[in-house]
Amino acid sequence: MGTVGINFGAASSGQGFDVASTVTAILASQQAIESPWKSQLTALQAQDAVFTTLGTDLSTLTTAMQSLTDFNGVLAQKQGASSDTNVLALTSATSTAIAGSHTISVTALAQTSSDYSDTLANGADTLSGSLTIQGHTITVDSSSNTLASLAGAINLAGIGVNASVITDVSGSRLSLVSGTSGSAGQLTITGNSLTDATTSTAIGFNTGQTGQDASLNVDGVALQSASNTVSSAIPGVTFQLLTLSAAPVQVQITNDTSAVGTAIGSVVAAYNAVVKDINGQEGNDSSGNAQPLFGSTTLASLQNDLSSALLGGAASGSISSITQLGIGFNQDGTLSLNADNLNTALNNNFSDVVGFLQNASSFGQTFANTLNNLGTQSPNGAIYLAQQQNSAQEATLTQSISNEDALLATEKTTLTTELNTANQVLQSIPAQLNQVNEMYSAVTGYNTTPGG
Repeated sequence: MGTVGINFGAASSGQGFDVASTVTAILASQQAIESPWKSQLTALQAQDAVFTTLGTDLSTLTTAMQSLTDFNGVLAQKQGASSDTNVLALTSATSTAIAGSHTISVTALAQTSSDYSDTLANGADTLSGSLTIQGHTITVDSSSNTLASLAGAINLAGIGVNASVITDVSGSRLSLVSGTSGSAGQLTITGNSLTDATTSTAIGFNTGQTGQDASLNVDGVALQSASNTVSSAIPGVTFQLLTLSAAPVQVQITNDTSAVGTAIGSVVAAYNAVVKDINGQEGNDSSGNAQPLFGSTTLASLQNDLSSALLGGAASGSISSITQLGIGFNQDGTLSLNADNLNTALNNNFSDVVGFLQNASSFGQTFANTLNNLGTQSPNGAIYLAQQQNSAQEATLTQSISNEDALLATEKTTLTTELNTANQVLQSIPAQLNQVNEMYSAVTGYNTTPGG
């Protein structure tokens, strides 16, 4: 510990000294013990920032890889095309669909049954009587004695019929539409005594459209569908019937190679982000200081495991390496993707690509398992363990600094009190000397005051 001097001039001057600056100077040498702790804490926090970035980028890579290793992921996606979209439009092709070609003919479209009443010149006329629809009788009363209120009563009855009022230049009529399409939803009006009480005119009903099932032929099999939206004819495929077909329509279900290409491109981009994180820690910053994770064993292990995983995994048919998927290696450790080579592999050996990414012990599964052991996953992720170790060290350092600060605060209080007392003594010396002089003069009669 260094020596701290106190400058207060001549003892008889009464000048004293600056207590605050003196205390600060005394404690400064003791505070120096915290400097290495604070430096180490700053270094660990800098490492944490890099670990956080690495963890985020590894998580992105893991997610990107999961889209390829998930059995219901992008490799299972299908897309479809219709040779005549005026007759048949593809709505969706799910992962359960099987790639292949289908021939479909449409000989009848599904229809929904509908009826409508005679026209009332005045839609606000009062009604009376009753109406029996689908075996359910609705008796007109004061709450349902207009076309609009009767439509509301029918809808509230929950009998599978949608009622509304249609109005044009000729007047208003009650429209009834079955809630079930196809022949099964055929409307039946078995009783009708509705009357326009205002004009004393009976109200009849007319058939608007007969309920009818769609008729189609799929790959030589005759099928019926209550709806023009068909989802059971080809497993995993939904299509819409739009009109009758003069000639058979070809429906092609294919693997969605475009989506797979995008997914593999995402993996390459995410992998490169991680490699750039690692490369960025190899060397010094612009000020010549070592990067936070320079020489880190965690970083070296991460780099080695990732590189090894790219070359691992069992082959699947004609695919035994990621290079056959158009993925190449750059000198800085990053990857590149040749879209043409990837498309060739997907179009010629799609099932082998699937196996290479999804079979047990395949590249995809091996690489995914490696990623699960590297990131921030608890309890064994490499980044997670490094962060936990740093957190423990940071907690110890923070506690040590806090304890030292508490000791220094106590010592500051004590020193300030002691030095204030000493300062008061120094400042009182002139007055004490003056008293001594006065006492001496009184005893001896000698005037000690100069010029007195």
